[in-house]
Amino acid sequence: MKILAIESSCDETAAAVVEDGRIVLSNVVASQVDEHIIYGGVVPEIASRMHAEAISGVTRQALEEAGCGIGDVDAIAVTYAPGLIGALLVGVNFAKGLSFSSGKPLVPVHHLRSHVASNYISHPDLKPPFLALVVSGGHTHIIEVNDYTSYKIIGKTMDDAAGEVMDKAARTMGLPYPGGLNLDKAAADGDRTAFKFPNPRVDGRPYDFSFSGLKTSVINTIHKFDQKGETYSVPDLGASFIEAVTNCLCQKVEMAAKEFGHKKIVLAGGVSANSVLRAKMQKICSDSGWELYMPELKYCGDNAAMVGSQGYFEALGGSFADASLNAYATMPIDNCTF
Repeated sequence: MKILAIESSCDETAAAVVEDGRIVLSNVVASQVDEHIIYGGVVPEIASRMHAEAISGVTRQALEEAGCGIGDVDAIAVTYAPGLIGALLVGVNFAKGLSFSSGKPLVPVHHLRSHVASNYISHPDLKPPFLALVVSGGHTHIIEVNDYTSYKIIGKTMDDAAGEVMDKAARTMGLPYPGGLNLDKAAADGDRTAFKFPNPRVDGRPYDFSFSGLKTSVINTIHKFDQKGETYSVPDLGASFIEAVTNCLCQKVEMAAKEFGHKKIVLAGGVSANSVLRAKMQKICSDSGWELYMPELKYCGDNAAMVGSQGYFEALGGSFADASLNAYATMPIDNCTF
């Protein structure tokens, strides 16, 4: 089964053709980084406008690179939630129009489910059940993936997401957008013990996250140096901050895996590209004798190949939509509606 997939949840306009959920025939991404870098982050109105300008050409290119036309695909999958509502609407409406004009069925796909599915592409042998850490700029979840379309949330962030606090810390340090990526690079040779940050906990909720206090702590640290007219080492501060964030993520995943009996661990989402997080999870899994699956770096960020992968499994489960499909800024991964 060939799926034409469309992704426009944030600042990447993407289209791909994926066969049987695991074989990528094409994967085209139009990045908006150069447009948003001057603002230090994504401007939703600009993102929506650029999606509208790029989506037709990106889709055409994806079909051409896959060596097929719209008549050769079996269904059209599109990210409909969660994300920036204006950006999502561009992709959803384009996919609905394409579905109507071509007569191809429309498959709505949850963005976080797609991130998990990126591992089905990088690891064709991977099958549920497993425990997944989905961590990005807008989301931090520990999830039991019981089947390709069956999920149970074990823990999630109560405020800021891990990627969000990394982005804000990077911006406060004067690093350019995208913050998390540039923070990882800047901190590569830093001293992870140079600064001490709190280990955030949520009382009575051992698997939930709260990163707002950690964000405040690093911002206050920077402001104190600035107020005194003193300088600090960006590599050391960045490395120490990443150490605190990744320690929190890894500790909870390890604890959840042991309590719920999982020996297959999956990383997903934009922050799964972080070099420190990948190295720590590799060590934890190696020491415990667990299998670790991580997406290739090119599939960590937003892309349409992961949408096509999950779209395949959603289609097999009979999840189709009609022309009334809407976009949603928020939507739980374990109880999707459309």
